[in-house]
Amino acid sequence: MTDYPAENSTVAAISTPPGAGGIGIIRMSGPTSLQVLRSIFRPHSSKCEFRSHTLYYGNIVAPQSGKLLDEVLVVFMQSPKTYTREDVVEVHCHGSFLVLQNILECILEQGVELAEPGEFTKRAFLNGRIDLTKAEAVIDILAAKTRKGVDLAQEQLAGALYQRVESIRQVLTEMRAVIEVALDFPDEDVEIVDLDALVTRLNEEVAAPIDKLIRSADQGRIYREGVAVVIVGRPNVGKSSLLNSILQEERALVTEIPGTTRDSIEEHVDIGGLPVRIADTAGIREGADEVEELGIQRARRLVNQADIVLFMIDGAAGVCEEDRQLFATVANKPAIILINKIDLLGEDEEVELGFFPNEIPRVLLSAKEQSGMAELRQTLFMAVTGGKDQWQEEGCAPNLRHKNSLVKARSACRRIVEGLDLGVTSDLLAVDLQECLDQLGDIVGQTTTEDILDVIFEQFCLGK
Repeated sequence: MTDYPAENSTVAAISTPPGAGGIGIIRMSGPTSLQVLRSIFRPHSSKCEFRSHTLYYGNIVAPQSGKLLDEVLVVFMQSPKTYTREDVVEVHCHGSFLVLQNILECILEQGVELAEPGEFTKRAFLNGRIDLTKAEAVIDILAAKTRKGVDLAQEQLAGALYQRVESIRQVLTEMRAVIEVALDFPDEDVEIVDLDALVTRLNEEVAAPIDKLIRSADQGRIYREGVAVVIVGRPNVGKSSLLNSILQEERALVTEIPGTTRDSIEEHVDIGGLPVRIADTAGIREGADEVEELGIQRARRLVNQADIVLFMIDGAAGVCEEDRQLFATVANKPAIILINKIDLLGEDEEVELGFFPNEIPRVLLSAKEQSGMAELRQTLFMAVTGGKDQWQEEGCAPNLRHKNSLVKARSACRRIVEGLDLGVTSDLLAVDLQECLDQLGDIVGQTTTEDILDVIFEQFCLGK
């Protein structure tokens, strides 16, 4: 593993989110944690021995002034059986921001440093408690927007991705050992390296698993980052009613007056485990007033940024030239055609869609009556996942950093196979083998540079 500098200072931070709450937590980690706790904590019991992983009841008192700061529960956790593998102290106080801030300032006055974002998890990594994939899984857990996102992050935190990467690294390590033997005995008449066996093993036990991980990275991105969906259509076709139906609340103002929506409204919704950011936009039309035109301009920007467009038409009024012109402006985006207001159609009435390409999915619905909503959710889910109705690669969710390293590792693996076919020297094969190992090692933190670590842990919130 890369030789990173040891962390010897004691750090502290508030570990609960801002805002009022029943309980707030301040965490300390480092060699003087217990010493600082003893200086500010006044136990209610004379039998307070600060046994590890035991809660004690008492007060936090400022040593210099003797001022009572709060009634608290505290716990000391002795290394190495802690999150950071250092001595850790947690102060559980009332969840007022001012109370938390006062106690934190009192702790910092004792010579403790304020923790950087992600510093506790970074110390856990540096001290060998977790590998880098598990550290990044912590970020994903904190940022997850759906239960499926949490599940995938929990699998990564449990070591699913690490185990798959390490199994590939083990194969490469064994191959490197064989090639190094060939390097040590270049003049032997006996063929030491079985080239055919190496090629087969590279393809089946290195290249194929790497390709699987790369393919699953795009699915992981969807569940991690979500998708942007924009509702587009002429004024008064029912876009705001649709948003309200999806959210099951009166989020957008709905009237029969065209142009009611002057600005975009964005909300997050869970669709089959997919985090979806859905936006209701101003109806796009000619002749809008100045304020409405600003909303239309924003609608066009959102369309450009969208992953999928929900193109809504008024099924009762039928498709018109204005629909055709508007659809031409979004035709470069994946789309679903929504035929709204079917509750106003007669039993035998059908909507003639005319110019819409047949391959585009279509959903009949009534946003007002909330019919067709289940079909819309299913169609949207299938459009995002490419027709797959479930997560295809169990136990892993590589992020973009992982994917970049995997792509480089795959390229190195291909160079090894090509080199074996061309009969290149063992020393050149060893270089590509090491490159492949290094790229995989970068994923789990074996070869990751310190500047990359800084970028990763800066994504954390304070106190984690």
